[in-house]
Order: sequence, then structure tokens, then C-alpha cells
Amino acid sequence: MKHLFRVAAISPRVHIGNVKKNCEEILKFYKEYVAKADLLVTPELSMTGYTCQDLFFNQNLLVSVKKQLVALAKTTKEYGKQGAALIVGFPFEKDGELFNCAALLHNGEIVAIIPKTYLPNYGEFYEKRWFSARTMEATQIQVDELDSVLFGNRVIITMGDGEESVKLGIEICEDAWAPVSPGRLLAIQGAEIIVNISASNEVIGKAEYRRKLVSGISSSCICGYVYVSAGRYESTSDLVFSGHNLLYENGKQLGEQKPFQNGVLIKDFQMTKIRHDRLANKSFADNKRQLLAEDYENVSCEKTFMKKETLYAHVPITPFVPSHNALERCLSIFEMQVAGLQRRIETTHCKCIVVGVSGGLDSTLALLVSAQAVKNLGLPSRTLVGITMPGFGTTKRTKSNSTKLMEFLGCDIREISIVDSVRQHFADIGHDEAIKDITYENCQARERTQILMDVANKEGGFVIGTGDLSELALGWCTYNGDHMSMYAVNTSIPKTLVRTLVDEVGHFMAQNGFAGMEEVIEDIIDTPVSPELLPPNEDGTIAQKTEDTVGSYILHDFFLYYTLRYGMEPSEIIALCKMAVEQNEEYKFSEEEIVKWLNVFYTRFFRQQFKRNCMPDGVKVGTVSVSPRGDLRLPSEIEFDEYL
Repeated sequence: MKHLFRVAAISPRVHIGNVKKNCEEILKFYKEYVAKADLLVTPELSMTGYTCQDLFFNQNLLVSVKKQLVALAKTTKEYGKQGAALIVGFPFEKDGELFNCAALLHNGEIVAIIPKTYLPNYGEFYEKRWFSARTMEATQIQVDELDSVLFGNRVIITMGDGEESVKLGIEICEDAWAPVSPGRLLAIQGAEIIVNISASNEVIGKAEYRRKLVSGISSSCICGYVYVSAGRYESTSDLVFSGHNLLYENGKQLGEQKPFQNGVLIKDFQMTKIRHDRLANKSFADNKRQLLAEDYENVSCEKTFMKKETLYAHVPITPFVPSHNALERCLSIFEMQVAGLQRRIETTHCKCIVVGVSGGLDSTLALLVSAQAVKNLGLPSRTLVGITMPGFGTTKRTKSNSTKLMEFLGCDIREISIVDSVRQHFADIGHDEAIKDITYENCQARERTQILMDVANKEGGFVIGTGDLSELALGWCTYNGDHMSMYAVNTSIPKTLVRTLVDEVGHFMAQNGFAGMEEVIEDIIDTPVSPELLPPNEDGTIAQKTEDTVGSYILHDFFLYYTLRYGMEPSEIIALCKMAVEQNEEYKFSEEEIVKWLNVFYTRFFRQQFKRNCMPDGVKVGTVSVSPRGDLRLPSEIEFDEYL
């Protein structure tokens, strides 16, 4: 896979004040993972231990640090450009001052030494007793026999070999707690991954605060963030350290070594995500221009990144569906849908709202949203007019579910068959009913829309659209048929999320004011996705199944997410999808199926832009939307051959 940067973080056992033994512990880690990651990171002062206290003044310790630092660097030479880079922490004397430093070692070199910028000197911390700190421009120094080592904390390290590269910035512990942290400034100067080596003691509530701090920096700086802290082998005379290690990407947690748990945390950063969001976020670019400084030094670390056949990160096969706290997340989405519709009802002073109810997932969600909006506004439940419009493909199952659901919600229930009017239309345009082609299907869809529009006109109301984000992306809607409404409540809800919303919200509503509808909700969830425009099977079951024609919505929603959210190229999406398939037990697709349906996705997505360019209003609830007034502005004539 391309554009991955693999980082391993560990809090090795510390022998306080014993530099040689500490370096042996570090080397155990390094030699085991040198070919398994691109960068290995250890905590603050990992070569000595953070809790040495006044031992930091001892010359024997400081001389040993320099000697062992050079020895560590030389060890990395054995693995060449392909070997992992290593970050260690240590005290370092320069010009009569002592600094708390980090160094990146690779291929026999000390690529850079980064001194800490801010020292904590409050509460249990008193680092100013030992160390000096300030912003320091980069200078060249000598470390024992190694000449020309870069020293300074305004340094960005470009790691790579030309074909692939990543920009790193390093800060140390307290630096992250500063209002304008060195890491933030490094990110603005171009660093894509910020590494923080730390020695953060554990107190009640600090672990959660640490997560929020790291997440916030990673989110606002649109970067990867590596946080590696000292472990439980530090001195416990007054404090306890837990080895709480964190990896975050654009504000989202990739992985965590929880407090007091031993082990190595190893994950992949997807650089495409970081770079896409920086390109798209113009506030980041504006901030960069305002704060761009000339005194930052860029140094190269010639590193050949390891080949990655798999992704060391969780890739959900359903990226739009909440992976935890499902009810809470679904209710939040539902409230946004309801709030948007409430505002439109209030603004239009309408007498009713009209929903076409098919017994499928989309119309069910639209009906639930509409019922809740009417209830919130204190209007009679019959303000919501639900119309079922049986046609050539309607089954008893979906028709029954439509009626039952409307009864539970207290709607004004109406049934208007489209069979006779569509047959008349076939006669008018000279279409043979026996030819069940696209004309046969679209005539039904447009007839239903005409009925909804005319009823709304007659009653002084407006039509609620039921189509979802996935259908809009694929153009799986009839132009000026179900494609059109006065307000579309599902317009930014993908199909995979619609199912989850109907499940979670439907059962919640059944327990909170709309009692008894659990059974019908469950049957609707189990019903195959279908427009029901073709006649049913002889046994009365649905014959026309959408996914038989366009492919699985599991795949299409995956493609949609990574195409629009991160602008990924086809090869990267295919590789990610294969990983997602491997990581889940429920949905299995071959590589041939993935490629086949990705081609279908691109073809339909680009060809159907003309439908999206005139889609009705509807609120955005997630990070992906196809509204031409908001997130997606595309011409209708894109030539997309290179995507296939």
C-alpha cells in the first residue's frame, strides 16, 4: 500500500541513572522492530530515566550519554536506509547549559538533536532546577567523533527517498501544554507528523485529559501525532508513571497503549488523509501564510520506507456507521434532520407535509423524521400526510408495513394506486406495457412524484424527499421523479447509515411516545432494498433488488466515503477496501468484485452529476455531502476514463 507511515511506540524498562542498561533496553526494542516500522519512538529522557533528579548534574552520567548516543547511532548504520529511524531522549550539555533533548538517529547518523522549549516548574515538576530551555535556532555541533549534528528546536525533518517522504517535527512533553506549542508551529511550517516524547506522571483524570489534548492538537493542526510517555519503571518516590502512549491522526485515535499496560503500540498513518485535509482546509493555509517563519531549518533523513502489504490500523467496512455509542450518535443525526425540517415547516407556514411511503428504509426514515418534527412543533399528528401508492411492483409486505407504520405515527393515511394512471400514460406515449425497460420504471416514479406534488399543492403543504446520499451519488433516482421534492431530509444520509438510523431511532421512538411499532420497524429493516417498479415474483416476494443491479451499498458507501472525504486514488481505495474486507467477518468481497463495482461507482457517479446539480434543499449531517450549494461542485461533463 502507498502513502503509509508506520510508527512503533514503546516505554521500555528504565534503569534509573544507568545509561548503558537503558540503551540495551532500547536496542532490544530497536532490533526487534527495525524492519517492522519506519520510525521507533521512546519516551522523554529514555537514555537515563526521567526521575534522575540531581544526578543530571553528574559528569559521569553526561559523558556516558554522549558515548552511548553515538553508539546507538552507529548501530542504526547496520540496517542502512531500509532500517527504522529511532528517537530517544537524553540530557545534553551545550555551552555550559544543560538541555532536555530528543534525537533522531538513522543509518549511522544523529540527524538532529531537539532541545525542549518549555520546562514545567510548578506542582510536582521542577525541571528548571536542572535544565535550560528556550526557542533555539538550528546550529551545527559536534557530538564526540560525529561532526555536523544539527541542534535546535526549530527543525523539520524530511524523511524519505524522493518517491515517498514524510515531514516530522519533534517536541518534548510540556511543549504540548503551552498555549502556542512548538508542535503547532512545526505543523504550520509543514511538519505532517508531530512526535512528542514525554514523561507525564499519572493522577486521577489525567489520562482522559491527555487524550483530549493530543486529539485537539492533531485535529486543529491536521497532522499525525505520536505521544510516547515514560513507564512504570521510573522512580515511585513521589510520582507514578504509566507508559500511556497515544497515536492520533487528524484528531482521531489510531491506537492507544493504556496506562500501566506493557507492550508496543504500532500503527500506520495514512498520509493521504492528512494531505487531503490540509489542501481542503483553507484556514490552515491562511494561518500558514500568516505565521510562516524563515528561521526553521529543514534537514533530510534519507530513508527507504518499508513495503507495507497490510495496514496497521482499523479500516471499517461501513465508515459512515457509528462504531460505538450507536444510539447516541444516531439520535444526534436524527435531531439534525428533525431540526432542519422543523425550521422549513415554520418558515413556509404550511398546512401539512406530504411523504410518499413505500415500506422501504428511506421512506421510513423520512416518515420518522417528519412525525417527530410535527410532534416537536405541537401540531396535530395528521399534519403529516402519508401516501402509499401501489403500482406494478408493490408487494403485500411493503404495502402492509407502510400502512402499519403510518397508523402507529398517527398520520393522515391515504392510498392512491398509480396503476391506471400509468397505463393511461403508456397509451399516451405509445409504450408497450410488456416492455419492462427504463421507460416502464421511470413512468411509475414520475407518476408518484406528480401525485405527491399535486396533493401538497391542493392541501397547502410541501413534499418531503426520501432519497438518500448513496442514491444521489449513484444517480439511482428518476430525474424529476423521486429525485425531486420541496425538502429532502435524507439527502446526506448514506444507505448503510439509513438502516442503522431506522433501527436505533425506530426502536427509541417506539419506547418514547410511539408505542408498538417495534415489529414493523424490524420487518422494514429486513426487507430487501428495492424501488419496486418491476412486478413481484410468483410467490409475491420482491423481484427487483437494487443491489443486484448497482452492486452492494456496503461497497458503494465505502467508495463514496474515501473518494469524497479524502480524495483517494482508485488503487488506494481498492487496497483499503481489501483491508476492510479482511478485518470484518460479516461482509466478504473478492478483489475482482471490488474492482468491478468501483468501476460502476465511478461511471455512475460522474455521469449523474447533472441530477445533483439541481437537487432539493436538505441539511448536511456528516463529513460527506453532494449538495451543489455546499460540499460538491462539479461540472456534468467530467471525462472519467482514467478512474476506471
